Amino acid sequence: MDTAGCNSTSGTVSVTGEQAQISVGGHMLDVAAAYRLRRFLCYGSEGATYTSKAPPLAMERALTLIQLIEEGLGCAVVEEIRRFVLEGRAVRPNSALFALALCSQQPDDKTKRAAFRAVKDVCCTPSQIFTLIQYKKELKEGMKCGMWGRALRKAVANWYNNQDPMVLAQSVTKCKHKAGWSHQDLMRLSHMKPANEAVALIIKYITKGWKEVHVAYAEKENPEEVVKVLAYLEAVEKAKHSADEAEVRHLIEEHGLEREQIQTNHLKSKEVWKALLKEMPLATLIQHLGKMTADEILTPGGSDTEAICERILNETILEKTRLHPFSVMVAMENYKRGHSNRGKLKWVPDGAVVQALDKAFYQSLTKVKPTGKRFVVGVDISASLSSIVLGSSVSAVTAAAVMCMVFTRTEADTQVLVFSEGAVVPVTLSPDMSLMQVAAELIKVPAGSTDCALPILWASENEKPVDIFIIFTNNETWFGKANPAEALRSYRQVGAAESMAGKVL
Repeated sequence: MDTAGCNSTSGTVSVTGEQAQISVGGHMLDVAAAYRLRRFLCYGSEGATYTSKAPPLAMERALTLIQLIEEGLGCAVVEEIRRFVLEGRAVRPNSALFALALCSQQPDDKTKRAAFRAVKDVCCTPSQIFTLIQYKKELKEGMKCGMWGRALRKAVANWYNNQDPMVLAQSVTKCKHKAGWSHQDLMRLSHMKPANEAVALIIKYITKGWKEVHVAYAEKENPEEVVKVLAYLEAVEKAKHSADEAEVRHLIEEHGLEREQIQTNHLKSKEVWKALLKEMPLATLIQHLGKMTADEILTPGGSDTEAICERILNETILEKTRLHPFSVMVAMENYKRGHSNRGKLKWVPDGAVVQALDKAFYQSLTKVKPTGKRFVVGVDISASLSSIVLGSSVSAVTAAAVMCMVFTRTEADTQVLVFSEGAVVPVTLSPDMSLMQVAAELIKVPAGSTDCALPILWASENEKPVDIFIIFTNNETWFGKANPAEALRSYRQVGAAESMAGKVL
């Protein structure tokens, strides 16, 4: 499924002559350039179409970003990357990592310095720092420039040194390598010097292993912070080599070890899973409900099943996790299916778990924050609406219904339209409607060919003021008198002309 539309903007917008501008990173940019930059940071493409399959990231897909840097606006671009990550606005975080890597490879010193300063904010996990380094390597080969200079070595060293030692110990033991890079690689290439004794302990563990750490610190009088890190790393090592399920469960409960730190053979144990469940993040938990049911960790009426349902329905946890309603829906549909996409894993869905996920879906709809913009949401009801969304077991009509519910329950000014081959029908959706009722409303109109320009043309003909068009379709082709891009351009021009006329009057 694709969505096509014009992006919302945040910041101060002004009009100079005929050119609208918007504030980005403290600089005024052309609105069109700002839209393209934000689209790339959000989902990896400067075009107005979001596809369920991520496009490959490459320099030719970030032409606006490169143009802004060449115009001397590199620092504004870096600040926008940083803001997108800190505010959680990126749908695909690798887009921001690629953009930051691109900024750090530029010849402009100010842009490079700003990019390296932003590494600590943009890269929150080892996985992200590894991915950033790999993007820099790939760009280096295409741009014929250096990579491991003093600035990168300092940025990598600061990434490790600026973290809380216990958080760092957890991170490096959960994610040891990715994208062809490991912590040992980064230690060697950055020539890192630890900022304190606790970090020095962790670096020694990464580069020399547990035995040398134990010999060096076991008999010493260590500061309290070092003692905590040492105890945690010892627990990780014991869990790695223990054959005793009871001991592993005790280590998980006492030290808060996570699934990634447990050996595969222990992940077949009910007792180990029960210990992991107590602190498992909600997003991870709902992804593994099928396995836990197949392994009989979750049983009908069981205490563990009841505890998991309570966690799924905990509104505080749901809000803190920031699970999107569509993510909850996908987890529910995957669980209800009773088997995995790959492999032979099968299970009988538990009714209480399904009911908890269903309630959590409706609760999550209330956690989405409104933008205050005026929306037109167009749903393509062509015959292909019955197809399945890539990477899930959710039908296209269900996905469209979920997103329509998100907008109609969040944004006060939202008009939903269903369209197909010359027909555009406004749909009224009330907040008390169920998902099934919304889906039924969307498919009342007979299906036909796709024409993605229709919602925009409808808004023009009805003089409907719209800030954002969102069009749900799994077919980007158009069928009709107007190209969607041309229709959108005409709509914007008319709106801009009316706005200027209003100011004159």
